[in-house]
Formats: sequence, structure tokens, C-alpha cells
Amino acid sequence: MRPMRATAVRTRNLTKRYGERAAVDGLDMTLPSGAITGFVGPNGAGKTTTIRMLLGLIRPTEGDGEVLGRPLVEAAEYLPQVGAMIEGPAFYPTLTGRRNLEVLARLGGIGPAKIDEVLELVDLSDRADDPYRSYSLGMKQRLGIAAALLPDPALLILDEPTNGLDPAGIRDTRALLRRLSDGGMTVVVSSHLLSEIQQMSDHLVMIQRGALVFEGGVEELIDRQPTEVVARPEFPDDVPALVLLCERAGYRVEARDGSVRVTAPTSWSPELNRRAMAAQITLASLSIEQVSLEEAFLAITEPTNGLRTAREVRS
Repeated sequence: MRPMRATAVRTRNLTKRYGERAAVDGLDMTLPSGAITGFVGPNGAGKTTTIRMLLGLIRPTEGDGEVLGRPLVEAAEYLPQVGAMIEGPAFYPTLTGRRNLEVLARLGGIGPAKIDEVLELVDLSDRADDPYRSYSLGMKQRLGIAAALLPDPALLILDEPTNGLDPAGIRDTRALLRRLSDGGMTVVVSSHLLSEIQQMSDHLVMIQRGALVFEGGVEELIDRQPTEVVARPEFPDDVPALVLLCERAGYRVEARDGSVRVTAPTSWSPELNRRAMAAQITLASLSIEQVSLEEAFLAITEPTNGLRTAREVRS
């Protein structure tokens, strides 16, 4: 049993500049132990640069931080407890999957018994003795995850782990990461598949232009975005009256396809039902459309377009 830490990773004013350009700009974040953290942002936001600093591959220009209780400048002390797959796995193409893992295990002083364990975890046991060059992209990704798991890490950092996987492979990877997290491992996943991040993550860190724009629970971010209350009157002729009722309450309203869509808090739904009844408008249906993580992401990273543009992008 590993001692539990309240915080697995913490950064303070973490900054990396290349000339005049700040790839990471004063990043403050705190990642909880034993949780799955989704690390998201647009292309070029600084995600990979941040991960490289956490792994000691590049040095910060300014700022500091801790990983597993040790400062970034002491990366050699915590890296044996960290497993990582960054920007796609790299293996010897002529060696089998198993032999590639054996090479890595020998270099890391890891016993051979661990190899069969991680191959089983990523569902590659039946292809372990095939050459790596014969693997599909998804299989290569799974072998990369297996390599990251070899040291039995306290912290697992994966960059685009579901790249190239089919829907079943994505589902299995999500289940694997959940099992690892439930077992006490801290998992950090950087991905562009926001629907997957929404399903798997306990914690979310969102950055843009190298700076933090949100940190917290996925549901917390979604709850901050306006919802749409959708009401469909039983009789289409009641649509104008229902629109007027909502406008008088001070909300933005749109009539579409026989329904009235009101940009309002979730709590407005029962109030709308009561006011419709008082106005003798019978509602055939009343529902709430909450934004997805992708829509919330676009609303934050493209603020000039707003939430409606995010919905238009989805459709």
C-alpha cells in the first residue's frame, strides 16, 4: 500500500518561454491523488510542454512545482514512480511486443513477471509475440500504455492514449484507467476526445495559450454554462404566448419546430411549468438540454462566438 497524498501534482507560476513566445504562461494547477485528471486545451495550448516539464525533459523558465511530493528540480527522485506515454509510443519495429517490453523492463530493473501482467491489462497477450511493425495503430497505443505501466507507477501520464483505437478499444481503455484509479493510482490524460474526457475524468484542467482557464470537476464546468429549457406546447398556436411568457421573465427565447427554447438555469424548468399552467397553456413536453464538455470547452476557448456557436459546431 502506498501512502495517500492529497495532491499528486502541484505547479506554481510554471512558465516555459521560447524566445518571446510563452508556451506555458504562469500555470498554477493542483491535481488530486488517486483521481483521473483530464488535461485539455486547443492545439498549441501548452499541454505537451507542461507534461515535459513535469517529467524533467525540459526545464521551466520560471516557476516551480512538486510531483509526488518532490520538487521538479529533483525529478530523478520521483520519476521511478511515474509512468508516461508522450506523443505516441516508440519501439523497435523488428522486435515483438513482448521483447520490446523486456528491453524496457531490463533497463528499469523490473522483473519479467510484470510483463505478462501489463500485456494482460491492455489485452495484448494474444499478440505479444508478433513483431511490433505488424501492429495496428491502436495496438501500438496499447503497447505504449503497457510500457508506461511497467514500473507500477503512482502517477500515470498519458498523452492521447485512445488515438487510433476503435470504439471498443476506447471503452476498454476507459475501464482500465478507472480500475487503476480505483486502485489508488493517479492518472493524467491529455486528449482531444472531449467526450471521452467527460466520461472518464474526476478532475479537469483546461488551458489556453499556456495559461489556466479552468480547474475543477467536469460537472462544475458544465453547470457554469447556461442550459436550455425546451418546452413544447400541446397546441402549436400556443407557441407565441409561451414565448411572450418567457420573455417577460427576462430570458432569451427562441421558437423552433413547434418548441420554445429558453436559455435559463435548470431551476427555471418547474417555474416555467407553473406559469404555463397559470396561462392555460398545456405543455406536451418539458426537458432540459445541458451542454456537453465539448460545448463548454468551445464556449470558454472561443468566447467571442458564445455557447450558441458551440452548438452550431456540434450540429
